Amino acid sequence: MKVEEFYQQFHHWLITRGPQYVFGIFVFFAGLWVIRFIRSRMRDRMSRNKVHSSLQPFFLSLSITSLYVLLIISVMNIVGFEMTIFTTIIGAFSVAAGLALSGTFQNFAGGVLILLLKPFELDDSILAQGQEGKVTSIQIFYTVLITADNKTVIIPNGKLFNEVIVNVTREGKRRLDFEVKLAYAADIDKAKQVMQDAITSTDNVLTDPAIRVGVISLDVDSIKFTVNVWVEPANYLTVKIALMEKIFKALGAAGISFPKAG
Repeated sequence: MKVEEFYQQFHHWLITRGPQYVFGIFVFFAGLWVIRFIRSRMRDRMSRNKVHSSLQPFFLSLSITSLYVLLIISVMNIVGFEMTIFTTIIGAFSVAAGLALSGTFQNFAGGVLILLLKPFELDDSILAQGQEGKVTSIQIFYTVLITADNKTVIIPNGKLFNEVIVNVTREGKRRLDFEVKLAYAADIDKAKQVMQDAITSTDNVLTDPAIRVGVISLDVDSIKFTVNVWVEPANYLTVKIALMEKIFKALGAAGISFPKAG
């Protein structure tokens, strides 16, 4: 009797629910084939569009994982699986993970935007977060700079992208500015000529745009000159040191006086 009841119940289930399970199995395997096809096309498309190598694995993994989750949920709905508890658990986990990893997500989002929008690239010199250096690595979560005194600076991408970034390499030239104070007794025309001669004899100073030397202000105790020259970004500090030293020596040799201290 029990065997007959079991057979009747199984027969009833097979008739009423069997087609759903068969269709669910079909959708599952068809979905797997579609996901494999999409993965292959995405990989080829990202390579053709030259998506940054650091972003390709992430986009591929995120897209394919999302498709797998969507496929599983679809199959469970087809076969009549109760989704209420499952959805509640996933929602609670997502909220907890979001709160715990909010800073990490911010850095991740900043890294993705940097790699996509490219405010700077490898080997560019930038000023950001109070640091100046050459970009040696752009990762998903952080960017690495090497400063002029050979220090490694690691900046989280969330902070980096949300603040001002000064790219001193992109335009190909950088203006070097500094001021020189001279006594009121100095001959202005002679001082300008001496400084211009010192500039033109200094290596790695560009001739275009033209150099500029002139009085910028008249202070109580001195005449203040401004010096503007253009250099390649890589030569900025070297030229600044050499030029300031050469101008100081040239002015002294020409008998042009500096203001007295105090």
